[in-house]
Amino acid sequence: MHKRIAILPGDGIGKEIINGAIRVLNAVGEKFDHQFDYDRALIGGDAVDQEGTPLPEETVTICKNSDAVLLGAVGGPKWDQNPSHLRPEKGLLGLRKELGVFSNLRPVTCFPDLADASTLKTEVIEQVDLMIVRELTGGLYFGEPSGRQMEGGQETAVDTLYYTRAEMERIIRKAFELAEVRKKKVTSVDKANVLETSKLWREVADEVAEEFQDVKLEHMLVDNAAMQLIRNPSQFDVIVTENMFGDILSDEASMLTGSLGMLASASLSADGPGLYEPVHGSAPDIAGENKANPLAMILSSAMMLKYSFSMINEANAVEKAVQEVLKAGYRTGDIAQDHTTVLSTDEMTQKVLEYL
Repeated sequence: MHKRIAILPGDGIGKEIINGAIRVLNAVGEKFDHQFDYDRALIGGDAVDQEGTPLPEETVTICKNSDAVLLGAVGGPKWDQNPSHLRPEKGLLGLRKELGVFSNLRPVTCFPDLADASTLKTEVIEQVDLMIVRELTGGLYFGEPSGRQMEGGQETAVDTLYYTRAEMERIIRKAFELAEVRKKKVTSVDKANVLETSKLWREVADEVAEEFQDVKLEHMLVDNAAMQLIRNPSQFDVIVTENMFGDILSDEASMLTGSLGMLASASLSADGPGLYEPVHGSAPDIAGENKANPLAMILSSAMMLKYSFSMINEANAVEKAVQEVLKAGYRTGDIAQDHTTVLSTDEMTQKVLEYL
């Protein structure tokens, strides 16, 4: 197969880890007789510095003309004081909107050899295998009006939590479809005791559930869900929720694995290219030092192989290689343990290649 991939390194460690993913993809191409071509483009703070905007039109065009998009990370303190429209994160939000990637999938799996890296007891996390399905193009991050102004002599701020029934229905249906091929359980997370959007969300979830008689649906308030993720995370199979709740809960869930550096994600549209990125940020404190953990980026490329290219065996081979590297005791600094070998970004990538 011949596939074209848009490469968006972004900021901070994004430039380092994405090169590791490309090396792994090239090895997959050689091993399984595929050809991957790459088009690099700017996004985030790097794009602000070079083009005066966090999302250049050329980047949007390149992404829309690709079969999939790999993104490193955006953001950093350098741009924290920029006005809202020149913040790096606006580039990422804008790209998600341009590509129509409404469905964000964040798998959270406990690697047995990393169980000790988590702050939770091994018996709490050892059976964790869940998928968080987050709505990605609506809610507080996109609702209007949004902004700051002066009223009655004091500064005020407003953000709008807005959803249509159709937006809710399509993301909830995606969660049920995933649950059908997993453990057949969906936990719908909302704040229906307070928010009107959540009340509608719960109604829609009940309606969609009627189409999937073999999948169990449970409702859970977001504050309880946050607690249950720490108390008993193995109870979950597929968690589906709106944009901001999903943002917060998926970062919390990442610590079940011991490090944000291990968590991959996929953002899918109805018919366009998918967007694949690690959940962690740009880590400016270690950028350029060859210390970053490339495994979440590599696992994100495996999700791309699976969900965008239907290369199941290839994706499984990459995931297996990562597991074997960890089993052999190799670590980057963020997941280092006693009696393990600490490697640089490049060295960790090389180990994955060797096991692949």
